[in-house]
Amino acid sequence: MGMLQEFKEFAVKGNVIDLAVGVIIGGAFGKIVTSMVDDVIMPIVGAIFGSLDFTNLYLALGKVPEGTPATLAGLKAAGVPTLAYGNFITVALNFTIMAFIIFIMVKQINRLKREAPAAPAAPAEPPATPEDIALLREIRDSLRK
Repeated sequence: MGMLQEFKEFAVKGNVIDLAVGVIIGGAFGKIVTSMVDDVIMPIVGAIFGSLDFTNLYLALGKVPEGTPATLAGLKAAGVPTLAYGNFITVALNFTIMAFIIFIMVKQINRLKREAPAAPAAPAEPPATPEDIALLREIRDSLRK
């Protein structure tokens, strides 16, 4: 029963819950970035460079059997080893875009933290005058009279 209690305490700690939420949001964010690259950026790059599709760039590393379609999917289905460097380019582009977006987000969050007005500090009360100084002042004031 002790191990179950320890596991429960571990699982409900704030750090574990925050991490789980981060992983879930990160997965969804990754899908958004992948769609942005595949559906928005790559068609623009393809239009500029003449219908270039990075995902179908490959290098066949083995003998290609006769009648095999000359596509990456066809070669993989035939069991031909391929170096799919186009897919790597797409994944690297996804990473670069995601890293840039996260950089911009962190930069904006830090800017907002700096711009947030600090709560006005309450004026600090002057420290209480030590008793010997207070007595000396009383003596001084009484001598002036």
